[in-house]
Order: sequence, then structure tokens, then C-alpha cells
Amino acid sequence: MSEPCPPDWSAIDLVLLDMDGTLLDLHFDNHFWLEYLPHHYAERHGLDEDRARELLYARFAAVEGTLDWYCLDYWRRELGVDIVALKHEVKHLIRVHERVIEFLDRLRRHGKRLVLLTNAHRDSLALKIGQTGLDGHFDRVISSHDLGLAKEHPDFWARLRQIQPYTPERTLLVDDNLAVLETARSAGIRWLVAVRRPDSRRPERAAPGFCSVRGVGELLASLDAR
Repeated sequence: MSEPCPPDWSAIDLVLLDMDGTLLDLHFDNHFWLEYLPHHYAERHGLDEDRARELLYARFAAVEGTLDWYCLDYWRRELGVDIVALKHEVKHLIRVHERVIEFLDRLRRHGKRLVLLTNAHRDSLALKIGQTGLDGHFDRVISSHDLGLAKEHPDFWARLRQIQPYTPERTLLVDDNLAVLETARSAGIRWLVAVRRPDSRRPERAAPGFCSVRGVGELLASLDAR
């Protein structure tokens, strides 16, 4: 079932916004995990870089969608690599998507409560907030690590409700991860928007069954029209 698109802003009180890919360009994360880390891992272990990618990608796939996939402590233990230090080496690639700040400020002026809801580990979150100052545009910042479950987990949304009460039919979630949007839909969240181009260096992705936008800036026109 497709969602109404754009959403009816008059029926929304709480806006939950994902960070990586939704507000921030996913190029940083894709470059780090798919290129920079494998290069470092290959040098550290005397491996061919293609072989290092093969080994790492298999390990990534084994935990994808779980809290471990997003946990920097897990990867530090598993790989013997200071992931946080390596991320700092390429932090210059962290970028806010176009018109994101304008969108956030407009939502605040329209009286919406804004919550940054991310799967990012707290160390990664601190790095990205330090680079962008995103937290200053939100009423609250929540990492899934605070709840002990990734957003993809069906029980995540009940746990979220314990620390951040929400009325499902008056809540909007914007995310680039379709699995997250599906679990949110199953939890009863009424308003769902998918971001089709999380990485500015890669083509748009399909988002069947969801209201979707290339980037959150596309939602500004509907917000101003209410």
C-alpha cells in the first residue's frame, strides 16, 4: 500500500528523522566502510585489497540490519582496528544534504517536535554532530544503541515509545532505509517518507510502496502550502 504523498502536515505533531542518508550524505559512510576501511585492513594484514574487501563484505553482510552492524565497539573488537580514529581521518567527507537545515528550521517554525532518530553509534554520532552542528536543530537526539535494538527490529518501536512517547497516527518518519520504514509501518506509524538518493555520488534507489523524495528539501513546498 502506498502512503499519501506528500504527507498531511496538519495531521503531524512529531517528526522523526534519520541521520545518515536522510540528513547527511551517505557518501561518507559508503566510502569509509567500502573503500577506506578495506584499504587500511589490507595494509595492516598484508592482503590484496580485493581480498580484504571480500573478507570484510562477508562479515558486514552477516550482521547487516542488527545493532552490531552499527556498533563501532563491535567492529573494533572483531577487526582489531580503531574505527573511531579511522573515521576522524576522513571526517572532511561528512556533508549535510542540500536544503536540510532550511527544512529543519521550517519544521520548527511550524511547531513540529523534531527528534533525530539514528542507528549510529554514539561515537559516530558525536563525530558527525561535531562536524555539522545538527543537534542544535532538534528537540532530542536518540541513538538506537540507547535502546539496545536497531531500528530494523520489530520491538524497537515499543522501546522507543517508553522514552519518547508518540501518537503513531500523528507521527512522521523520514528514512532512507526501507527495512526501517517497514518495521515502523508495522508498529502503526502513519506517515512514512523514503529518501531515494541517500548517497549523492550514486544513482537514486526505488522505494516501492512508500511516499518518496529524492531528498528532504523536496518536502518544503508541501510544508509551506499547508
